[in-house]
Amino acid sequence: MNKFSLSLFSLFLLLISSCTMNRAKINNDLKKYFDSSNVGGSFSFLNNQIGDVTVYNMKLDTQRVSPGTSFKILNTLIGLQTGKITNENSVMKNDSAGTLNADLKQAFDNSDVDYFQQIARQIGKDTMKHWIDSISYGNKNINGPVDSFWLNNKLKISPDEQLGLMSKIYFEKLPFTKYGQQIVESLMLREDNTLYKLSYTTGSGVDEKNNSFEWVVGWIEENRHVYFFVTFIKSADKNRDLKTTGINISKSILKSMGFFKGEK
Repeated sequence: MNKFSLSLFSLFLLLISSCTMNRAKINNDLKKYFDSSNVGGSFSFLNNQIGDVTVYNMKLDTQRVSPGTSFKILNTLIGLQTGKITNENSVMKNDSAGTLNADLKQAFDNSDVDYFQQIARQIGKDTMKHWIDSISYGNKNINGPVDSFWLNNKLKISPDEQLGLMSKIYFEKLPFTKYGQQIVESLMLREDNTLYKLSYTTGSGVDEKNNSFEWVVGWIEENRHVYFFVTFIKSADKNRDLKTTGINISKSILKSMGFFKGEK
């Protein structure tokens, strides 16, 4: 079954997902991956073929927190939709120095805050609000400056909602151009071989309790089947490399589920 023949079924799953999360399979065995890295967090996983949802730490999975720099996904989609950027090679100028900044691909890979703040300023608050409302992104709260509301713990989204967002991007079901959603898909592709395709991106921030956090959001494809996942971790230790930790936890859990062999 190919990507597009799955799209109607995926849409059905999205419509019922909010009603079925309380019936998700809870897998507390996954706690060991967080404990071994000395971080708190949650993991959610959607088997798109049969609609099964697996969750570790349901309380945190349904709790809204700041998207941090994972908001670059929406910044990119809105920037492409409004023509503020055009493709992966779009370059922004550094506001303070007036020098050329990274292009979109580099900025997306590195969660370049300055790059996406510049996009947000060009988009403007009213237009930003329109698109966030249009897709019901988290609590839809963009109070504060247009270039920092996703960093100041005003805008919030749950891991459960991030999981739904991944599915909508993959199946191009958001109210953005198909081109824009395909650009984001290409930016998220990290590993592509004969056994699997792994797509994800990360996002960091600091919550109201001064804990650092990291998102890892994406999907894995094997044998033309797609599976979505969201990992969220947090730590009071400001010196932790949470990006690497989050990626390693995500890959370890997927490996424990039998992925990366081309057998799913």
